[in-house]
Amino acid sequence: MVDVKPDGRQLRWREHNEQRRQAIVQAAVEVLESQQPGDEAQVQAVADRAGLSRTVIYRHFEDRSDLDRAVQRSICDQIGLELLSALAIDGKPDEIVTQVVSAFVRWTVAHPSLFLFADRDLVEWGPSPIAEAMEQIAAGIEDIISTVVGALGVELSPNDMAGLEPWVFAMIGGVFAAVRRWLGRPERRPDTEGFVAMMAEVIWVQINGMALSRGISLPDLPVAELLQPLSGAE
Repeated sequence: MVDVKPDGRQLRWREHNEQRRQAIVQAAVEVLESQQPGDEAQVQAVADRAGLSRTVIYRHFEDRSDLDRAVQRSICDQIGLELLSALAIDGKPDEIVTQVVSAFVRWTVAHPSLFLFADRDLVEWGPSPIAEAMEQIAAGIEDIISTVVGALGVELSPNDMAGLEPWVFAMIGGVFAAVRRWLGRPERRPDTEGFVAMMAEVIWVQINGMALSRGISLPDLPVAELLQPLSGAE
């Protein structure tokens, strides 16, 4: 079978279509941002914001659910970048936990409409992409925990190693659920600072408690300092 490569005109057309598709998604995000949390973003409003007609929008998306899923992915990319940037190893383990929780809570406070939209399940398309964002941050925290344990010269049991990923995922999922509930309250109490402190404490108590129950004493040092002996040994 002959592999026919697209010519320059076809490549330019594909690039044009992708740029227009991204412009439509960005317009939908902007419409959501301008509305009250939970309000539906009408396709006509998205078309007006993008400077296009409704018919043009549906040339780039199969249907409304296809557009909604693309918007959800865009929002979840924002969440993922926000959280991963907070996973800096120059902080102490408990400080990293607080940084991540704080970054997420403050992002949702700044963008409640986007968070609620990203959290919706689309029947035709399965669970929302927010699970992918949760997996990203869970993987980052799992890597840090594994690195710290390795730096301390501790060897976890096979069961602990196998259970680390689902346990971290459960912690992150719990924070997402708590934030969802907190955002939806008629009166948002406690305030943002108090809520961040509480959620960070809940996560840290779990991590530190699991470590202590296995005879691991987590040092009060930045993770980067814990890794220095390892880097020197390479």
